[in-house]
Amino acid sequence: MSCCDVPGLMPIEDAIDKMLANIIPIQQTSSLPLQQALGYVLAKDILSPINVPPFNNSAMDGYAVRRSDLKQSAPLPVAGKSFAGQPFEGEWPQGTCIRIMTGAQIPQGCDAVEMQENTDTNEQGVTFHQTDLKPNNNIRPIGDDIKQHDVVLEKGARLTPRDIPMIASLGISHVEVVRKPKVAFFSTGDELQPLGEPLKPGNIYDSNRYGIKPLIENVGCEAIDLGIVPDCPETLKATFEQAQSLADVVVTSGGVSVGEADYTKDILGQLGQIGFWKLAIKPGKPFAFGELDNAWFCGLPGNPVSAMITLYVLVQPLLAKLGGHTQWKAPESIPAITKNAFRKFPGRTDYQRAIYRIENGQFVVETTGNQSSGAFRSMSLANCFVVLERERGSVEVGETVQIQLLSPCLY
Repeated sequence: MSCCDVPGLMPIEDAIDKMLANIIPIQQTSSLPLQQALGYVLAKDILSPINVPPFNNSAMDGYAVRRSDLKQSAPLPVAGKSFAGQPFEGEWPQGTCIRIMTGAQIPQGCDAVEMQENTDTNEQGVTFHQTDLKPNNNIRPIGDDIKQHDVVLEKGARLTPRDIPMIASLGISHVEVVRKPKVAFFSTGDELQPLGEPLKPGNIYDSNRYGIKPLIENVGCEAIDLGIVPDCPETLKATFEQAQSLADVVVTSGGVSVGEADYTKDILGQLGQIGFWKLAIKPGKPFAFGELDNAWFCGLPGNPVSAMITLYVLVQPLLAKLGGHTQWKAPESIPAITKNAFRKFPGRTDYQRAIYRIENGQFVVETTGNQSSGAFRSMSLANCFVVLERERGSVEVGETVQIQLLSPCLY
């Protein structure tokens, strides 16, 4: 423990390692139609059953030729046409050319295609401006993009909108995928009011569930919303039992601090066990991780920013491993120059909401303002986090800090 560590607080890196060491990826798989597979994780490698393209084809609109026919420096009559889906199949006399379109199959014997812009046509045929074309000029060979039996996507890849059309180009209609992790979540607290109802004295609207659900879905999980649970031990215990019967992971917001009405930690001790509680992270210190009888448990703090950051930083890698997403990576850190001061005390890794931009080829960054764990406006404005190291103190204007650009799951 360094002089800057806060006693009893586990470093973030240790917490993530401890969580991931316990997680065993889901083994259940199914075959899905390709059009339904977006966002799922592949359960096996995808090997190409064909060459792409499956035949030599033209990269240009123009004329297919035999290069030897160009040596006579005379116009070549057009002997036929090769269009996409309508290849030339007739006799191809010597001393002639074939009109060809982009993507069309190359006629047998053709060893070059010249683009139409480099030709002139008249009644006698096609005159070529250049007669010394290179072999295979403007010809895309069979398998130029993908060769038969190539591994095009590896097991553990999560299918994106870029992957789906590529798989379709191979003629593959179904893919084997891992079952999505099921995550049940709920908010706790008597002070929480549902949306659409007027606020009562001392109440606030429940916003956490509206951040938890899309982030869970955006990282490839099935979200099960169990609503708001009051600060009642019996009701809370019953909700935990329901949640673990429905899901692989139970996520709560609130109830993991040290207040008199924070029952989550106590009930977790009855239904399972606590792996750790309280981390060296700001915001989000009262994050809890544990195991129920039939599900994993992640307890997020109640403050909105704390809940979002701990879900993003700590729970996201857990869900990725559980779902078999072996290619998931944490956001990379980028050095940036501060445009304003950032206040910090040593002892916890601090995720401050900020806005980056590039000036003269250099990343620069400035705060979004109020960094309170209850001020969500600063999160809405941010496009990055300034990640200040655990042992670091306050930062002045012009210093170098590490930033993490917000990943797509937050957009």
